[in-house]
Amino acid sequence: MKSMDSIRSLLQRDEVFEFLVPEVPPDLDLTHGIILYLEGINVCFDGFKAINELNLYINNGELRCIIGPNGAGKTTMMDIITGKTNPDSGSAWFGQRINLLEMDEPEIAAAGIGRKFQKPTVFENHTIIDNLELAMAGNKGVWSMLNARITSEQHDHINEILQTIGLKEQYRNPAGSLSHGQKQWLEIGMLLMQSPKLLLVDEPAAGMTHQEMERTAELLTSLAGDHSIVVVEHDMDFVRSIAKKVSVLHQGSILAEGTMDEIQNNQQVIEVYLGE
Repeated sequence: MKSMDSIRSLLQRDEVFEFLVPEVPPDLDLTHGIILYLEGINVCFDGFKAINELNLYINNGELRCIIGPNGAGKTTMMDIITGKTNPDSGSAWFGQRINLLEMDEPEIAAAGIGRKFQKPTVFENHTIIDNLELAMAGNKGVWSMLNARITSEQHDHINEILQTIGLKEQYRNPAGSLSHGQKQWLEIGMLLMQSPKLLLVDEPAAGMTHQEMERTAELLTSLAGDHSIVVVEHDMDFVRSIAKKVSVLHQGSILAEGTMDEIQNNQQVIEVYLGE
C-alpha cells in the first residue's frame, strides 16, 4: 500500500520537488573585492610545463579577457578553476574561504562557477524554454524531470533570462533551429539558470557573424557587475569591444596585464605573441 502511495506521489504534477530547490552553496566571502585567486599554480603533463607559477586575480564583478597563443595554458587554467585538472602545486581560492583544490567539479559548479565551452552544447530536440528548465540546478533524473513543476519564482527567472539572451520571442522553438550565435546565447542562458557568480567563457566569438559578435559583446558586458566574467578569446577586435583589462598568458604564466592599448604596445607581447 505504501508503495502505491509513493507512486501516486511521484505522479502529482502540482508538487514542487526538492531537487528544484537549489542547494545552498558555501559562503562566498568577497571582503577584499577579489572573487578568484590563483597563486603559484604549476601543472606538468609528461614533462611539459603547461602552467608555470601562474598568478591571476579576478575582481568581483569585472569582465577580464585572457589572450595568448595556442599552447599558452588557457584551457588548462580553466580546467583548474573548474576542478577538471588538479595542479601539481599552488593554490586556487573562490573568494576568501572556498578552496577550489579541495572540491570536485559538481561542488565547484554548486559553489557558483559556471563554464561555457567553445562549442555550444544545447539539447537541440528540445525547445529553448525546455533547455533553460533542464539547466536548473539539482537532480536530473528522468522521474524527477517528468513529474516536477517549476515554482513561480523560477518561471520569472526563466523569463528574465530569455529577455537577457534575446530569445524571448522564440522560446517555444527547438534549440536546433537556432543559428550558431543564438545557440551560444542559449548556453549562456543555461549557465545563468544556476545563478553563478563567476562565468568562464571560451572563445564566444568563434564562428559568429559580425552582427552576432556585436550582440554577444552587449550580452557579456551587460552581465558584468552582477557576475564576474573571464573570457578566453583570439579575436582581438572582439576583445577590444568588451575588455577594460586584458591578461596575456604565455608559456603558462602571465606575461602582461593592462588595457588593450597597453597590451598592443607592450614590447614583450609584440615579440612573443605577434612574433615580431
